[in-house]
Amino acid sequence: MSTGTTPTPPPAIRFSVVTFDCPDPAELARFYGDALDLPVAYSTDDFVLLAREGSVGLGLNRLVDYRRPTWPDPSQEKQAHLELGVDDLDAAQARLLALGAVEPAVQPEPDRWRVLLDPAGHPFCITTVV
Repeated sequence: MSTGTTPTPPPAIRFSVVTFDCPDPAELARFYGDALDLPVAYSTDDFVLLAREGSVGLGLNRLVDYRRPTWPDPSQEKQAHLELGVDDLDAAQARLLALGAVEPAVQPEPDRWRVLLDPAGHPFCITTVV
């Protein structure tokens, strides 16, 4: 049975930014800006947003008492991580290492994806799967 009123559409919600805490947003912005070819869209001393109009951005937020993840040691768990799609694992890994990433000793499935650590210690993966 109709009530004669048009239902109100839900509000538009879109995924816009992932933000990582870190000790130095400018340093991490240089790394991810170069790695992902993303420009700085907004910047203060405590926050940097890397983004292009119409696409998802990456925010980097200063946290004074930031504690670096200790992956794979669970004493300071990772809170989130990025999965970056690449065409060539070896070439992408070499570029990211040159930009300042670090390769941890543990590599769960190195033929499918590689785990790297950004300059603030956040684990992220590169993969040919996505």
